[in-house]
Amino acid sequence: MTVYLVGAGPGAADLLSVRALRILQRADVVVHDRLVGSEILELIPGSAEVHDVGKIPGGADNQTSINELLVDRGRTGRVVVRLKGGDPFVFGRGGEEVTALSAAGIDCEVVPGITSALAAPLAAGIPVTHRGASCGVVVVTARGCARDPELARLAAAGLTIVILMGVARRAAIASQLLDGGLDPATPVAVVERASTPEQRVQRATLSDLAAMSVVSPAVIVVGAVAALDLTAVSRMASS
Repeated sequence: MTVYLVGAGPGAADLLSVRALRILQRADVVVHDRLVGSEILELIPGSAEVHDVGKIPGGADNQTSINELLVDRGRTGRVVVRLKGGDPFVFGRGGEEVTALSAAGIDCEVVPGITSALAAPLAAGIPVTHRGASCGVVVVTARGCARDPELARLAAAGLTIVILMGVARRAAIASQLLDGGLDPATPVAVVERASTPEQRVQRATLSDLAAMSVVSPAVIVVGAVAALDLTAVSRMASS
């Protein structure tokens, strides 16, 4: 018995790994998240049993019922795919699902996916590290850091801060980072629905973040690199 935890990447079907595609195409059961791209959902075999277990922002935590569903279907001996947006182990609670399956005596194979924490900046032409602008990158979730002093401690010069699940808490994020010492003029970029046809990139400064009109899902990038757009540079060079 094996359940596959498959990273679906940021949304575009052609960013799915070859291994992930092969496993998905022979799935008997698929349990997927809300943020899995529609193009990828179309790759699920028509004969598969499909469960949409996507969490609604602000809704009840249904992780326990998801774990129970995976254990129940995993015991049937069928090919069960747990399809998760991005990478299963980057704020995807994949570790909890592996633990639940292991406790039930069910093997689990994890297939990495491209996390939106890196794919979204890349899609916007933003290098999360760049000589002279960023000497490192830190990835955080706003479902925690924006409510306590931890985010303020990340306001260190020379670091790129990538924030997931931060749309609803962007005012608190800006306040925390400003309190931590970041300059109000620090560049900020917000990448909505990265890699999909609906992708939109907005650039501003930290002082403007709270007032920005942003639609979830989106990734927030804070730091000097957020002002860069290397895709535009590439287009100019090839024209």
